[in-house]
Amino acid sequence: MVSPAENDLLTHTGPGTPGGELMRKYWHPVALSEDLPPGSAPLPLRILREDLVLFRDDKGRVGLMDILCPHRCADLSYGRIEDGGLRCLYHGWLFDVNGRCLEQPAEPEDSTYKDEIHHNAYKCIERAGMIFAYLGKDPAPLFPEYEFLNADEEHRFLVKTHLDSNWLQAIEGNIDPSHLSYLHKPMAPVDSRAVPGSDKSADAYYRDDTRPKLEIERTEFGVRNYSIRNAGEKGKYLRVTNFIMPNKAAIVGNEGRVGQGYSLHWHVPVDDEHNLRFDFIFNRVRPIERSRYDKHHETERTPDHRHVRNRSNRYLQDRELMKTSNYTGMGDYFPVHDAFATESMGAIVDRTKEHLGSTDVCIVAARRTLLNGIAAVQAGKDPIHVFREQAQNDCSTIVVVSEVIPAEVDHKEFWKERVQKRA
Repeated sequence: MVSPAENDLLTHTGPGTPGGELMRKYWHPVALSEDLPPGSAPLPLRILREDLVLFRDDKGRVGLMDILCPHRCADLSYGRIEDGGLRCLYHGWLFDVNGRCLEQPAEPEDSTYKDEIHHNAYKCIERAGMIFAYLGKDPAPLFPEYEFLNADEEHRFLVKTHLDSNWLQAIEGNIDPSHLSYLHKPMAPVDSRAVPGSDKSADAYYRDDTRPKLEIERTEFGVRNYSIRNAGEKGKYLRVTNFIMPNKAAIVGNEGRVGQGYSLHWHVPVDDEHNLRFDFIFNRVRPIERSRYDKHHETERTPDHRHVRNRSNRYLQDRELMKTSNYTGMGDYFPVHDAFATESMGAIVDRTKEHLGSTDVCIVAARRTLLNGIAAVQAGKDPIHVFREQAQNDCSTIVVVSEVIPAEVDHKEFWKERVQKRA
């Protein structure tokens, strides 16, 4: 059980909080590139309980800074994009993407006051259709070389979703293998794609064996999770997923079921009661079948990146469909099921009310890894999975597996055969 003090450490991520200092040791996605096309208006953002403005200047560079102008605190998200930066409407002060004040047009012509002003700005990197930011202290760590960030547009699909819960309960929903046999269970077969080594789909194994054997392995990036289900004469169905410090999960997803890629869910705290879920869906072998994902975008999502089914309309649950269609009666879009489970707990769940079982071994390991990371930061050290040297920046051991393997094969060694070596 997590104590109230530990729960506060894990869930509070504002400036100056222990959890917030941990988060600020890492890079995080803050927007899709398509949210900020050339010539677009600045975007007000709230990330890690900081109110910020994201903008693209007239040279195409991306900047992220405090939303209030350091002069008289007007909102910079209303500002003008011009002359190499973002100009405040109130008195015309102009700032570049690094927070440097370029102009103070109302000051005397010979004034050097602008050289004394430096607005709080954060480093940004644009990669693979997303904008990432580092909100911590200098020096910034190296940007992690995740395999999916090298996927071109044809081999990736990006999704951003606003969720009404604390970031931790959202990420915990992604690293819980046992819920697949219940929360996402179809009442009739819907997925005919067989997993490698079998003639059955992953859904069939989740349905047929509802008591998976779960094991964890602590790694240099976080926790590797093993889920083993009975596959009869063919052996065992192995599912390997990963908790990646501090707020990511690499899971099977649709591409993982065919053994060619995986999905990564990245939960970025907006504040203590809301988070942004960024999904990277990628396939290293073939182009993404975009129609599969576009279908859900058309019917299950709003233009402002929210679920049509939400807590205010009880996720449009149909109890008649619970008898014939799917376990939840909430449609067949898995992210809605996840949102129901984690949002229905409340904005920040009171973990002293939990009664954890053997199926929660992955959850317990992830929480302990986070608490260890907080302790490291408090001791003046880097937590795990922060890269300072390029030679260490190798994420190839983050491997996702969804495969039937012979019963005698050591599943804790098998994942090594699926490592994608860095180019």
